[in-house]
Amino acid sequence: MRVATTLVAASLLFGCAVEPTLEQGPDVQLTFDGLTPIKNARFSNAWIDPDVDLTQYSKIIPGKAEFEFRSAKKTPEISSIRPMGNTSEFWISEKNREKLIDTVTGVFNEELAKSKHFTITEERGPDALILVGGLMDIVSRVPPKLAGSGEIYLASVGEATLVLELRDSLSGETIYRAVDRRRIERPGSAIEANTVTTWTEVRRWARRWAVRLVDGLDSVHQQ
Repeated sequence: MRVATTLVAASLLFGCAVEPTLEQGPDVQLTFDGLTPIKNARFSNAWIDPDVDLTQYSKIIPGKAEFEFRSAKKTPEISSIRPMGNTSEFWISEKNREKLIDTVTGVFNEELAKSKHFTITEERGPDALILVGGLMDIVSRVPPKLAGSGEIYLASVGEATLVLELRDSLSGETIYRAVDRRRIERPGSAIEANTVTTWTEVRRWARRWAVRLVDGLDSVHQQ
């Protein structure tokens, strides 16, 4: 019964159109901390502890987020020289790194505050989950602006890998983990790479992830 309840919660929180199932059998590969892989999860890679009932939780403690940027050759934001060869990864300035961190963090906090069934708290307890997240291997596809050049249109302005973990606030045990890599893009159309549109797409990209997470969390209590 506990496994069934967990799967129902997982299907609402992390599932896609096809019903998710736990991978089983002698060859199933658990994570280093004993989580079981989920087939047909909403994220490209997901694992869960089948012995934990997610419906017992109603509070979220936001944990510290990590941001890791892929190494790229340092370049100015405005250049008189076109990038050489097939370069597709570009330097992110310290100013823009800080803005990215603030933007993504702000969006997730805004959406978490809109939850209908989970409240934000700083106190640990049997009904509280710690949400730990991060963006890893962050890449910019936006080249330096060429002095005197016209508009630049891109299929994607960047990409990153999202890592999410839900942990029991008392034991510290990780209950769920998801890893998913996504591009910052506008399906069906190119993006004009200027300051306004680039940051608009970053906010939209972060909000899609945050809304999906919050809707999923709320759905656990609407089953």
